[in-house]
Amino acid sequence: MAHTSSIHGGTNQVLVEETSSVRTFILNRPKQLNALSHQMISRLLELFHASERDSNVKMIILKGNGRAFCAGGDVTAVVHNVRRGNWKLGADYFREEFTLNYVMATYSKPQVSILNGIVMGGGAGASVHGRFRVATEKSVFAMPETALGLFPDVGASYFYSRLPGFFGEYAGLTGARLDGAEMLACGLATHFVPSERLPLLEQALVKVNTSDPDVISTIISRFSHIPKLKEGSSYHKMKIIDRCFSRRTVEEIISALESEALNKNDDWVSSTIQSLKKASPTSLKISLRSIREGRLQGVGSCLIREYRMVCHVLMGEFSKDFFEGCRALLIDKDRNPKLLLQDRR
Repeated sequence: MAHTSSIHGGTNQVLVEETSSVRTFILNRPKQLNALSHQMISRLLELFHASERDSNVKMIILKGNGRAFCAGGDVTAVVHNVRRGNWKLGADYFREEFTLNYVMATYSKPQVSILNGIVMGGGAGASVHGRFRVATEKSVFAMPETALGLFPDVGASYFYSRLPGFFGEYAGLTGARLDGAEMLACGLATHFVPSERLPLLEQALVKVNTSDPDVISTIISRFSHIPKLKEGSSYHKMKIIDRCFSRRTVEEIISALESEALNKNDDWVSSTIQSLKKASPTSLKISLRSIREGRLQGVGSCLIREYRMVCHVLMGEFSKDFFEGCRALLIDKDRNPKLLLQDRR
């Protein structure tokens, strides 16, 4: 019989369900779409370390309460600290978050993340590094950091650079939203299970008494199927993506897309160009270089490099785009960032 306990101090931001050999961690800030607070990240680190040491624990299940798995890191808190002149508090947040990503990426026991709903930014970092990622028809995946004046972080330069062709560059630069079928097709998800079957899947998983990934994969596969990609799916555009997003610079990528648009009237190409033109030009350049460097680096090296990059962004030495992007999209929500366009030619 599973029993549920919660965080010390009663804040309940991470709930824990225990069976004899499985621990289920539930992200529990549904009103904030389970955005990762510093407290949640610290608690998850504590729980992952404790479960690693406990020989009775064979597997971790991670899921979210409500309509999101996790909509990202709670960056508004980070921005408030930086505005008060304390960028190091923001750096501490990212350091702990990236440490959690590394722990997940190198964990000795299988992690099954159930991605039934929104998976963005930090939510990607908390799931993609684990061994099993179960998408559903309700999954919406995106890393929209370039619109915020940041770059795809949480180890995205590692996992985006390993997607088929140049799909990672496309998803990272445009912040494109992917559904569950697309997540499975490109490898961000390992399985697709209809949401109505999740309770049955979880019932089967909590009975597991092994860390053997083949056994766990076989159990998940019993509830999963291969969904059909929608007609307008960006995954059907792989030839255009590879032609354009393989270019060396952001300017060459946009130019190649504009050439495609001249050749044929394609709404997908037009909206892709629009996404790039709305993003921070500085962020686009940083993101492209980061993903390219990630192709040749291990996950640890990617996270260390991304942490250094984040510190420079927080210090605001070369660009204030991140603070303006957060103001426009997350704080004031006027969706009209001023600085992001200042250096567009």
